[in-house]
Amino acid sequence: MPMPSADSRPFIPIVPARSAERTAGEADHACSGAESFALMVLGDSMAPEFTDGDIVIIEPEGLATDGSYVLAFWQDEWIFRQLVRASDRWRLRALNPQYPDIDLPDLGPVRGVITQKSRPGRRRASKRYVD
Repeated sequence: MPMPSADSRPFIPIVPARSAERTAGEADHACSGAESFALMVLGDSMAPEFTDGDIVIIEPEGLATDGSYVLAFWQDEWIFRQLVRASDRWRLRALNPQYPDIDLPDLGPVRGVITQKSRPGRRRASKRYVD
């Protein structure tokens, strides 16, 4: 079955199920914000390592270091980039040179570390990025 084009895919925003702030006495029965989750790569900003349709696993409490692939929330948008140390600052770098680097004031926008990728329908086509 052919993959649908990027234009025909529905837009699914990533939003929290409810506010992180809870009222006193409210039961905490929702999933933990620290649980790993999966997302599908859309677009070509991280090609050739990550291609459109790859599935990545994100560890929200993973250790983000120089060279890590990360999920970040920047300027009201979720983005997937490589975290790079640039002297005394951090930078989000797309692997595809057609996309600009983003200088970060600190690591606050980084919300998770990509630990693994796989290709749907190809069980053996997976790769781990964190041990």
